[in-house]
Amino acid sequence: MSERFFDRLRARIDRVDSVVSVGLDPDPARIPDHLDEYDLPRWAFNRRIIDATHEHAACYKPNAAFYEDGDGWRALRETIAYAHGKDVPVLLDAKRGDIGNTSRQYAALLDHADAITLNPYLGRDSLEPFLSRADKGVFVLCRTSNPGGGDLQDLELSSGERVYERVAALADLWNRNENVGLVVGATTPEELESVREQVPDLPFLVPGVGAQGGDAEAAVTYGLADGVGLVNSSRGIIFADEEQGEGFAKASGEAAKRLKKRLNQYR
Repeated sequence: MSERFFDRLRARIDRVDSVVSVGLDPDPARIPDHLDEYDLPRWAFNRRIIDATHEHAACYKPNAAFYEDGDGWRALRETIAYAHGKDVPVLLDAKRGDIGNTSRQYAALLDHADAITLNPYLGRDSLEPFLSRADKGVFVLCRTSNPGGGDLQDLELSSGERVYERVAALADLWNRNENVGLVVGATTPEELESVREQVPDLPFLVPGVGAQGGDAEAAVTYGLADGVGLVNSSRGIIFADEEQGEGFAKASGEAAKRLKKRLNQYR
């Protein structure tokens, strides 16, 4: 079997002394105008971001929503290949989770990426095609960073658990291949702490530290399991200075470096 994702991620974290995940979400409306001349502007944008940030990136996290058209998928494939060429793993933020043959088709995305985010709402069988890929990482949505995350995730079950706590417990049970992590947002630091107490061994992907203003100290203190985990910033890095024009990538590199330094205070 190939080396497990979290082992590869640990090696990357150690090599660059960083737990920063850079979200590659190239919103066409915000990409600098001078890149419009390229065949694939999103790829041209991402290539420059990767060049500027890879020394500070433990991982790249493209969100599938920004690539779901013909040119977008081409741009995503080029982006993943280029990140791999810089020896940076790629986590595809796709939030998949479906049943039967549909899930098996979705799992084919892992032929290209190193890890993926999953929605557990349909239960264990919907995630099995992903969980069975022992060399790939899966991050299960647990307590998300958006304002409405608590609408369902905070509901109390008859057992006295919150829904997000049950998800964490199930994910721990599903971790037979040691390839399961959780998505727990930095905007809910109390829940972040409680989930860490519940599942001490699962690495977290912690979104919400950048543009959403989440708690960086809590993200690091509770997001890492034996030093392994990821703290993500997307817009806060890739659109760090939209007034820079052709200098946008330099601003992104500086933002990634600042976030690495900020997070490393708490490691």
